[in-house]
Amino acid sequence: MANSQTIAHLWRATVAEGRTGPAYLIEVDGEWRELSWSEAAVRVEELANGLLALGVAKGEAFGILARTSLEWALFDFALALVGAVGAPIYANSSPRDTRYVLEHSEAVGVLAEDDEQRAKLDGLDLAHVLTFAELDGLRAQGRAHAAAHPAALDARADSVEDDDLFTFIYTSGTTGPPKACMIRHRNYYAMVQKGDELERMTVAGDLMLLYLPLAHNYGRLLHLSAAYIGYTIAFLPDPLQAAVELPRVRPTLFPSVPRVYEKIYAAVVAKFEEETGPRRRLIEWALKVGRRVSALRQAGRPLPVTLAWQHRLADRLVYSKVKARLGGRLRIAQAGGAPLSREIAEFFHSIDILILEGYGLSEVTTAATVNRPDAFKFGTVGKALPGVEIRIAGDGEILLRSNTVFAGYYRDPEATAEALDAEGFVHTGDVGQLDDDGFLTITDRKKDIIVTAGGKNVAPQNLENDLKAQRAISHALVVGDRRPYIAALLTLDPDAGADAVEVQLAVDAVNEGRSRYEQIKRFTVLPRDFTLDAGEITPTLKLRRKVILEHFAGEVEALYD
Repeated sequence: MANSQTIAHLWRATVAEGRTGPAYLIEVDGEWRELSWSEAAVRVEELANGLLALGVAKGEAFGILARTSLEWALFDFALALVGAVGAPIYANSSPRDTRYVLEHSEAVGVLAEDDEQRAKLDGLDLAHVLTFAELDGLRAQGRAHAAAHPAALDARADSVEDDDLFTFIYTSGTTGPPKACMIRHRNYYAMVQKGDELERMTVAGDLMLLYLPLAHNYGRLLHLSAAYIGYTIAFLPDPLQAAVELPRVRPTLFPSVPRVYEKIYAAVVAKFEEETGPRRRLIEWALKVGRRVSALRQAGRPLPVTLAWQHRLADRLVYSKVKARLGGRLRIAQAGGAPLSREIAEFFHSIDILILEGYGLSEVTTAATVNRPDAFKFGTVGKALPGVEIRIAGDGEILLRSNTVFAGYYRDPEATAEALDAEGFVHTGDVGQLDDDGFLTITDRKKDIIVTAGGKNVAPQNLENDLKAQRAISHALVVGDRRPYIAALLTLDPDAGADAVEVQLAVDAVNEGRSRYEQIKRFTVLPRDFTLDAGEITPTLKLRRKVILEHFAGEVEALYD
């Protein structure tokens, strides 16, 4: 295993380094407690031996249905050691979505957080169903198995090869059910290695507050990178508690979806606008200084002595109050999963908080581009990561090639052939531009996947087709890209004679059984149907989304008032 590029090797090499700092922080009875790397290593070995005792074989899929937590992360490493393939499921997934992942991946078992999550598994025939409460028992089985078979785990870990599958990452399709990206061990190993060439992004000794779901490829990368690089993760299962825990944990790294920064921005601006008199004038002066400093830093120019002094004073009197809400030690804030408004990024930079945005997708094992502390442009998603090739096709589509490119979609060779070309480039479905400095800007989306402000991917066609199947509804267009929730524009079938109650019942029926982030939270009924003459539908009755959104822009905005 010496030169292996498996996640098993990544973990065991971490342990072999004999790190002395904390590996993880976990909240117990309202207090944050440390877990050392050596303590974590013992737990992983025991869990892995426990999986061997259960008879989990190399190459078999095993689900994880839980919120972001220490148990999730350690079980993930245990699966890697025995060569099983992780099949993560979002904790807020519906029973239907949960069943789909477990059945499609042909999982032999699942680790569920609690009885509430286990209830989603009713009717499934799985060999192994565990909850967090049963992990101590599994570890005890592991200790007994290790005593009886001391060489078994080493032999299994050594049998795992670089090209073996490490995990499935399920991603929404434009139509039909989700697809399972097959990610090999070497893909994720290469992904975390790219951090070696990104100076100052993450370093040993950093502390990260992590609430992002580990079922998402971004959260998964951060948890694996912590073991590779040596920074500490404080796991936060409840994203709604981030504002409370940031001042308590005081992280140096905070990865987030843009929605959190948007809420902080709105609160800070509202607070500033409440001030009057001398305090208001001080804030206006500090923001003016901050904008001048931001402009110079964006241009890579040094600060004049007087401006640097003013900036330090503004920081002490104004900026530090906002920084305290983020813990007061934040070195780098990261944004991913959905686009971040340039206006918000520049505002934070003007109060001395740098938010770095990146871009990627599951098919390239998370990230492809990122802004760096010493090389960033707001409004872009940064430069290519080391070893990532970007090509802009004739129609503007972004194509990516890297040693992190996935092995294809599980049990879907046709979709794989569409996504991967003969040269090994992934066709992203996104449209973009590269500037002369190599910064990538995303300008459009060929595919119609909606990415909410919370970073959730939603395929609108699935919702729209179900809505149109309801008696009252003629056409439906689902919106929510970069928005906090999903909404819909509806037109009614004039022959149905439906009233408001029936329309609401139709929407409720479509929402039933869906995960919360997929559900339609608000809708509006338009005064007319979409028409061919207005250019809103094609001759084959497909929706022209861009035209419709232009024609009904006011109605869309009203849905988010």
